[in-house]
Amino acid sequence: MVTPPIYRHTFDNGLVLLAEPMSWLESAAFALLVPAGCNYDPLDRLGLANLACEMVQRGCGIRDSRRFINDLELLGADTSASVSNVHTSFGGAMPADSLLEALSIYADVVLRPHLPEDQLEDAQLVCIQEIRALEDDLPQRVFQQLREMRYGDPYGRNSSGEIPAVQGATLNDVEQFFRTAYRPNGAILSVAGNFDWPPLLDRVGQLFADWQPRDTRMVGETPSTKRSQHIVVESSQTHIGIGYDSVPYSHPDYFQARGAVGVLSDGMSSRLFTEVRENRGLAYAVYASCHSLRDRGSVLCYAGTSTERAQETLDVLLAELVKLADGVREDELLRLKAKIKSGLVMQQESSSSRSNSIAADWYHLGRVYTLDELGRILDGLSCDSINRYLAEHPPGEFTIATLGAKPLEIPLGVSSAHAG
Repeated sequence: MVTPPIYRHTFDNGLVLLAEPMSWLESAAFALLVPAGCNYDPLDRLGLANLACEMVQRGCGIRDSRRFINDLELLGADTSASVSNVHTSFGGAMPADSLLEALSIYADVVLRPHLPEDQLEDAQLVCIQEIRALEDDLPQRVFQQLREMRYGDPYGRNSSGEIPAVQGATLNDVEQFFRTAYRPNGAILSVAGNFDWPPLLDRVGQLFADWQPRDTRMVGETPSTKRSQHIVVESSQTHIGIGYDSVPYSHPDYFQARGAVGVLSDGMSSRLFTEVRENRGLAYAVYASCHSLRDRGSVLCYAGTSTERAQETLDVLLAELVKLADGVREDELLRLKAKIKSGLVMQQESSSSRSNSIAADWYHLGRVYTLDELGRILDGLSCDSINRYLAEHPPGEFTIATLGAKPLEIPLGVSSAHAG
């Protein structure tokens, strides 16, 4: 298959349009990343970005809230919206001939939302339910604590915010956030699927021409000094999160780091699954993944286990992480390459997955990897290259978050703290 081009255009207002044709598909998908994430929440209004995201979808342009939903359904569009630390993201996949009309609706979302006052309370309730759902989701809760400890404020924030802040937010707060944070400079619109580039470029230019750039700054950064923390929750389970320094996605050695973590955690033959779950029966879930901000990265690990076996689980998990520095084997790398190549093949069949990848690449790298390029990078991974990376960046200096009925004994050199 001939590698399709990746088109790019930067409009005068700063909006970047990226597009990769996938002519063999009948679908098209888009991802619109607006630089309006929770990092821009005022300290006394944590959760405002998430509330604004909910409000802008309650009617826009000529559509009230009900017609907004109905029109998207009539287009056959499967859409979503979410808030991360840096972006508020809107996206959707649909039949290819519905793409331009779907984009026109989302141009109204980010330029002409109604922000109806009579729906503010309902929007607040939706956001509060998200916060409560996170509190009830103990694995996610321990991961959120780990992120806060790894990145501090604002990069470790929970995008859902805090209930008192969301309850206290006014329509004026939402309007002010929208006016300052929803802007084209720093925004990314990526498209993948079956489309023609000239009509797409022209239509996007028309739809977003009136979007005016603005200058907005996130709150100042406050690093975290915590190395370990236990959250007391009455539960028969204990949830363990471990993090350590890695390189960001933009670093030349990122794929060496990704290869090492893949040996740890990709698939049922990975080290963590085999040693922690299968051989010892310690955890019902265990995994590790690379996490990247623009300028820094981490490896984040999780294990869910019983209270009785939690200490042993923590000790074995740490031992496996330390052991990784001894290097990876050829058989492990071959299995990993096969699994990742399978994922790249699947991306070729998914316009939605590809549109998200394109947008993420541009944000982190200022360029986009083609699927062929990713394949060549993968083929170039070797035990020697990964092991050289591990010799220079051995896992260590661990950050540990635990959640459960009893605190665990933290290894020497990692301080402890407790939270109710």
